[in-house]
Amino acid sequence: MATLNKVFLIGNLTRDPELKYTANGTGIVRFGLAVNRTYNLRGNPRDPNNQDGEKKETCFLDITAWDKLAEVCNEHLSKGRLIFVEGRLQYQSWESDDGTKRSKIEVVAQNIQFLGGKSDDQNDNEEGDDSDVPF
Repeated sequence: MATLNKVFLIGNLTRDPELKYTANGTGIVRFGLAVNRTYNLRGNPRDPNNQDGEKKETCFLDITAWDKLAEVCNEHLSKGRLIFVEGRLQYQSWESDDGTKRSKIEVVAQNIQFLGGKSDDQNDNEEGDDSDVPF
């Protein structure tokens, strides 16, 4: 039986990338991504969350990238930047300090494209747009 583990996401960084290196020198970067979804509530005009019938939800995800992609992300990305991520889901489990079992699903990025211009919190006087940086 065939299987597939592939995700495509467009969202904004919720925090600046954090670059670290493994013992053998391989780069690994981690950052958060917020992906928004807007939809209409049909047949429920009295929804207390939104008077016009439109509702918005946000999904917060942890993204990890490796090697050269990690270094490029660390150099060119910052909080608020809009990006496209292509990757796969990875399950992690561990035991916390107090003995409780914890788990999460993160996205391991295989390709990232920078969308739009630089975010508003970056210097507007910087020349060029790095959205076509190859990696």
